[in-house]
Amino acid sequence: MDELTDIALLKIDTKDSLPYVKVGNSDSLIVGEWVVALGNPLGLFDVSKKPTATVGIISGVGLDFGQKESGRVYQNMLQTDASINPGNSGGPLINVLGEVVGINTFIMTNSNFNSGSIGIGFAIPINSVLSIVSELKKYGKIERNFKTGLHVQTIDQSMKNFLKIGNKTGVIITNIDKGSSGEKAGLGIGDVILSVDNVNINSLQDILKVINEGLYKTGDFITLQIFRNNQIIDIVLELEKNNENEESY
Repeated sequence: MDELTDIALLKIDTKDSLPYVKVGNSDSLIVGEWVVALGNPLGLFDVSKKPTATVGIISGVGLDFGQKESGRVYQNMLQTDASINPGNSGGPLINVLGEVVGINTFIMTNSNFNSGSIGIGFAIPINSVLSIVSELKKYGKIERNFKTGLHVQTIDQSMKNFLKIGNKTGVIITNIDKGSSGEKAGLGIGDVILSVDNVNINSLQDILKVINEGLYKTGDFITLQIFRNNQIIDIVLELEKNNENEESY
């Protein structure tokens, strides 16, 4: 499974031929297109022994929610007004041809006390699911355990005055591991990282959030905007594999 994207791949061992559903193309969906949500809302499957179907339309496409409190990242989501309730999560969102175009995931309720549907539900596009599943099937996991060899700390106002960076925000590099991707990229101690992929940052947590919300994997590259010697430069940095298998930046 890939916890960041909330997607898991299951293997079913059987000698029997199992029924299966066709997969559609979520990239071709248009707002207003009819869809049906299938699932087990509020445990109703236990009563009928069949999934419950609710109908609606594609209300929106390409919605980015970033990283939620659960730590999972929901980007490029589909919005639907097909009724989705607790128990629908993980069920398919299908088009009028019976093809799966999304995986129902969460809803907005407009209240901390009301958990029912108000017609604003969201699904992971099936094309995103297939991309993750393909890698899970091939490698058994999505490799996101990276390191850069950089050690950073936040900068306060007195440091900003000393560095003469004005009101800019960022973190300063205090050390770089030998032979790391940070050293190979040409970064130096005292460099101030102002932004990552054009997103202003103010802490290490901000950097990790940008990486997570970009769904970056080991081996991918990010672009750092650096303040050095009164100049702003861009440096491309690789998220190299962390062979030590421990949390690292």
